[in-house]
Amino acid sequence: MAEAKWYVVHTYSGYENKVKADIDKTIENRHLEEEILEVRVPMHEVVELKNGVQKASQKKLFPGYVLIHMIMNDDTWYVVRNTRGVTGFVGPGSKPVPLTDEEMAPLGIQKEDVVVDFAEGDTVTVIAGAWEGTVGAVQSINMQKQSLTINVELFGRETPVEISFAEVKKM
Repeated sequence: MAEAKWYVVHTYSGYENKVKADIDKTIENRHLEEEILEVRVPMHEVVELKNGVQKASQKKLFPGYVLIHMIMNDDTWYVVRNTRGVTGFVGPGSKPVPLTDEEMAPLGIQKEDVVVDFAEGDTVTVIAGAWEGTVGAVQSINMQKQSLTINVELFGRETPVEISFAEVKKM
């Protein structure tokens, strides 16, 4: 299986969040979770001074661009390229060029490899986030997304929930 890499997609200015939402919805509808791993609109915090009052706000780091962590193939290329608001991948001609590790480092997005001490079937406790205090059995582990899926009881029935490695501990 090919390795997932980060690609840059050019969008209409101001459409970055809409493109991210549309791609996320398409990933879910077409079940491409294993091929398109993450879609990001890089943001950074800016402190503005207006009328003598300091106000912190989030600004787009690269207006008009969206970063996508994906495995490049005909399917994923088609999905991203034909999303409304996308003008194309960054690269010469129609050939997308992945970002190098050196280009990713200053963005703070590249994640280190994490070694986990749990396997499918193990019982874990959620220690952070919305599901804090919940106990569940590990159903699946996604090393690329650094997350796992557990079943939690929601409205009287078992529901699968995806949780980051950092939010769970083994019982």
